[in-house]
Amino acid sequence: MKVLKGILSESKEYYLNMKAEIQQKLISLPTGSVKERIIAGRKYYYMQKRKDDKVVHEYIGNKKPNDLLEKIQERRVLKAELKKVNEALKILQRAEGRKRD
Repeated sequence: MKVLKGILSESKEYYLNMKAEIQQKLISLPTGSVKERIIAGRKYYYMQKRKDDKVVHEYIGNKKPNDLLEKIQERRVLKAELKKVNEALKILQRAEGRKRD
């Protein structure tokens, strides 16, 4: 039983470290999405994000912001990974809560 508790403890520590790393990375990545608008036959790009209850559009430029799009995609991937880590932590917490001697 001691071995199992040790494994659970190590797993919980691993997932808590992963959660902290992911949250730290998410802080540095932009929120929102890039929207393309065609005005008078020309393309313009805007950053769309929510501020309080309003959706705000900030002008980026007329060139496709590939680096910004990559960062937004990375944020989506990290958020999905964070969701999986949180689910694993819930399972570990339930497993630790059970007392069987």
